[in-house]
Amino acid sequence: MGLPTPDTRHISRPEYASVYEPAEDTYLLLDALENDRTELQKQQPTICVEIGSGSGCVAAFLGQLLDPLPTLIISTDINPAAVDATMETVARNPSRAVFLQCRTRFLQSLDSRLRGSIDILVFNPPYVVTPTAEIDSTDEASAWAGGKHGREVLDQLLPQIPQLLSPSGRFYLVVIEQNKPDDIIQALSVHGLSGERILSRKAGREHLSILRFIFNGA
Repeated sequence: MGLPTPDTRHISRPEYASVYEPAEDTYLLLDALENDRTELQKQQPTICVEIGSGSGCVAAFLGQLLDPLPTLIISTDINPAAVDATMETVARNPSRAVFLQCRTRFLQSLDSRLRGSIDILVFNPPYVVTPTAEIDSTDEASAWAGGKHGREVLDQLLPQIPQLLSPSGRFYLVVIEQNKPDDIIQALSVHGLSGERILSRKAGREHLSILRFIFNGA
């Protein structure tokens, strides 16, 4: 029997109106993580990070997925309402993980301390193709507006990934076809990361995929 989806009913409250609610991309990511549950638990990760936590659904699910491992799960989001929502979600869905929520863009102010130590890194980026001007134009837009090819936000983070991951680290990324997934895989391969599509699903007009990256030989 699969793990239950975390309770996020509180996200419907007015104070969380700007927070991205769990949707098909969220559930696809949960499925991908659950498919890797045995491997992830064998890895015995000590530091996990979700960038752009939104509702906190993925972070809470990851805590339950890795239970009873003593794991630190760090969640970041640029939207203060999302940070609050994540805190409430993990409180509603307890596990033995230790959670830390930070309001920041990507991992600013944390990246130097986390360099080479992230065992599981998860990112459901703002991937929708939009004009550049829409990026971060509102708290709501920060969750979905990705600029040209839906890649402008993601491309700011990609060069940092190889330096952030531990030697056995894994990076899970949500993409759509317009993001040119094969180009992303090629870009990270130059830095020794092997990437592949591990799960795909149609959701309306979008063709969603989860990419997983590990270091060659890991």
